[in-house]
Amino acid sequence: MLLEVQNLSAGLEDGKQILNDLSLKMEKGETHVLMGPNGAGKSSLGNTLMGNPVYKITGGKIIFNGQDITEETTDKRAKAGMFMSFQAPLEVPGISLETFIRSAIQQKTGERVKLFQFQKELKACMELLNMNPDYAKRDLNVGFSGGERKKSEILQLLMLKPDFAILDETDSGLDVDAVRVVSKGIQEYQKTVGGSLLIITHNAKILESLKVDHTHILVKGHIVHTGDGSLVEKINSEGFEQYIK
Repeated sequence: MLLEVQNLSAGLEDGKQILNDLSLKMEKGETHVLMGPNGAGKSSLGNTLMGNPVYKITGGKIIFNGQDITEETTDKRAKAGMFMSFQAPLEVPGISLETFIRSAIQQKTGERVKLFQFQKELKACMELLNMNPDYAKRDLNVGFSGGERKKSEILQLLMLKPDFAILDETDSGLDVDAVRVVSKGIQEYQKTVGGSLLIITHNAKILESLKVDHTHILVKGHIVHTGDGSLVEKINSEGFEQYIK
């Protein structure tokens, strides 16, 4: 078992409750999809798992790789092998995309990065994602289009090779071609790293080439139904109404 969420309840610092007695289990190498109506708490779950200090856990536990990380800080969770991509990646002036990734790898592994091998791998991953190599030298996400920012997130995923990745609407705002490229990057992560994925999405397109093991429906901060990959198509055709009721 890679991740076990036990009766998790959490909310914002102002006391607003968002997640309610939520339980979830993920085995190593599995891909889970999280769907639900707007405001259901999908992004809040991702942020809580990643240790975002804006969210306060009021009950339950998060077990990752056999360790209780409920009280751990975000950086320690990242070093333990967790990763999260965001709906709207922030600009970080003053540090290049290449330097950011190299620094993150060093922080995660505690070892010095061999520059030649790193640049060779970075170039290959950027080619896979159809990214202009000049972006490696540019400040992180500064002046990047929405599509390039999302590709930058997947590039980090491929280079950091986490055991578990939370992808929070990575396909949001992307055109068909960009979704296809991002999906190709995620597929490469599945194939080469074999890590586990929790994909938060409203768009079935990004899932077409991926093997989905389980799909969860989240309503009012609680998982109300779980099925296999076919549940995604059912939701796309029928909506969430039956689960909201």
